[in-house]
Amino acid sequence: MSMKQDLSVFVRHRDGDVAGMELAVDGIRCAGCMQAIESGLSREADILSARVNLALKRVTVEWREGALRPETVIERLSKLGFKAYPFLPAADRDGASNGEKRLLRCLGVAGFAAMNIMLLSVSVWSGNNSDISPVTRDFFHWLSALLALPTAAYAGRPFFESALRALRAGAVNMDVPITLGVVLALGMSVVETWNHAEHAYFDGAVMLLFFLLIGRYLDELMRRRTRDLAGNLAALKAETATRLSANGETVVVPIAAISRGDLVLVRPGERVSVDGMVESGASDIDQSLVTGETAPISVVSGASVYAGTVNLSGALTVRVAAAGGGTLLDEIDRLMAQAVESRSRYVRLSDRAARLYAPLVHATALATFLGWIAFGLGWQQALIIAITVLIITCPCALGLAIPAVQVVAASALFRQKVMLKEGGALERLAEADTVVFDKTGTLTLPDPALVNAASIAPEVLRMAGSLAAASRHPLARPIALAAGNLPPIEGVREHHGLGLSALCDGAEMRLGSVAFCDAEAAAAPVAAAFPTASLIAWRHGEASAVFAVDQELRPDAEACVQALAALGLRVLILSGDRASAVAPMAARLGIADYKADLRPDEKLSELDRLAAQGCKVLMVGDGLNDAPALAKAHVSISPISATHLAQASADIVFLGDSLAPVASSIRTARQARKLMLENLWFAVLYNAIAVPVAIAGLATPLVAAAAMSGSSLIVTLNALRAARRSGASR
Repeated sequence: MSMKQDLSVFVRHRDGDVAGMELAVDGIRCAGCMQAIESGLSREADILSARVNLALKRVTVEWREGALRPETVIERLSKLGFKAYPFLPAADRDGASNGEKRLLRCLGVAGFAAMNIMLLSVSVWSGNNSDISPVTRDFFHWLSALLALPTAAYAGRPFFESALRALRAGAVNMDVPITLGVVLALGMSVVETWNHAEHAYFDGAVMLLFFLLIGRYLDELMRRRTRDLAGNLAALKAETATRLSANGETVVVPIAAISRGDLVLVRPGERVSVDGMVESGASDIDQSLVTGETAPISVVSGASVYAGTVNLSGALTVRVAAAGGGTLLDEIDRLMAQAVESRSRYVRLSDRAARLYAPLVHATALATFLGWIAFGLGWQQALIIAITVLIITCPCALGLAIPAVQVVAASALFRQKVMLKEGGALERLAEADTVVFDKTGTLTLPDPALVNAASIAPEVLRMAGSLAAASRHPLARPIALAAGNLPPIEGVREHHGLGLSALCDGAEMRLGSVAFCDAEAAAAPVAAAFPTASLIAWRHGEASAVFAVDQELRPDAEACVQALAALGLRVLILSGDRASAVAPMAARLGIADYKADLRPDEKLSELDRLAAQGCKVLMVGDGLNDAPALAKAHVSISPISATHLAQASADIVFLGDSLAPVASSIRTARQARKLMLENLWFAVLYNAIAVPVAIAGLATPLVAAAAMSGSSLIVTLNALRAARRSGASR
């Protein structure tokens, strides 16, 4: 008995009586699939919009509230030839993994069969053809058929299914001529073998599938995203909150049970779970992950706090403004989804070539068949020549031209401690003409450091470090680390918003704000020497010292900016940090164009402004507030120390503290794109020579398959130059 499906839980409801749903869709491979889905769904009167994200293989569909059921959308996609599911992060990852495994199995089967069929062909033709009896020849041909037909039926499914989907949707993609060539070659070979002819082309058809599966597998490897974007927000979203009841009792409840206007308690060390306003209490809040501001901010009654930030010192009672949905984290998630959708419109080099290729191949093969018929040749011979044209012009070299370079370049980048997450990023990186840096954690090292340690007496550093070890404050950690992570001193008292104190050798020792330690005189020269640093004072009796804690520039940051300028790129800084911290660093790096105090949406506006000027922006960032900009930019790079969401949003991730990989990645990408274009031009030149030969009937399908294999080998060997050039550029 069939069961009704209820997908209403996956529907998102928006203002203006608009409903929508995000779907993971099997079989989206190229710009042709994207066009088929969007145009096919847009023809439906009830559907307001349909947007395909090619990189993530997802479709976002919107309709008027109540106009249709969500199950209907899946049914209509099925009629277009695409199987769709409500998007679930785990299912999406499993689907990508299963797709790669399937291609690998098909590749193994095709390779094994191709080797054996070639051995049979060599056995037939290794001696004098006149010495081979027709019975022996037919036996080897039927043996080849026994291997080739089931192999093609299994290994060719990725191409056959894609071609059928395209034809059902009224479109044509690269897999249509592949399917046509393989099916016709196998069919003609069976007919020729049945009629005891000398030639059969089973080896050519299977070899064709083998080489094309190599290209398809390499392409699938580069398309796979390493992490789901939305799923990474879970690491920052608290699942529960401590709600305060009217009688003062505290109850831990799921975030879904929290409503606007509720009171929640946020204890020291906890992550804030809601957006709201502080009703009572005082504390320091670390909001670097959300806003990019390096220094913790002090909050008191009436101050706003946001989900995802960390409460450092005192307990807070917060009146809820938003929880679960509508928080700043959700706004960042929404901005990022829009940004990714915008960037997915980028059409890759191989897709652009494929749009022109498929109809041209079909027209050429059909014209060849009809032309030879018109010249009086029998339909069988005319069909063999047309099949030869299809095989010799098969997009094997075209299919390998891009993925082969991507894989070699990705391997070269990996040796330089750069991880490429998506193959199309290489092309976009090569096109970049503007580099936008975030400051905190990107131009600087991710963790603050004690920058005036050389001027602090070792004994003072030791004593201050023992006191700092008892604190969870982010500005205390650099002092404890510089002192060697000593055991914390006993009897430490914490003064909220001020600092720490303890008795040591009969006198009170303090560590905290300059005023708390009465160290204004000692702080003045330190502030003058380190204007962007946060100052932490120490006092023990009459002795005092002031520690300067600041974000240090990454090694060779200046050299990286100079290298980017030498490559002809414009360099800017867009930061959420305060202007007083951004301006000195921009001056030190020689970057004249910078902006500070930017919210995530303001960074997106700046990127839109640059795009409107015709700039192809490379965004380099690391924080949660950078994630939408990383997704929006033409291409993006993130350090391995970045937040999970920033890493997921970026196309490229680099390891280590050095910024050198940013410039070296651009050089490698430009070299790779040059090789891609060389391979595509070779494919064009190959077809310009081979197609007239095939049309003239001077080649057989077997010769066509050999020529196709040779062209694939040449583009692969040319792709290997990417590794050699990348090694030379280091």
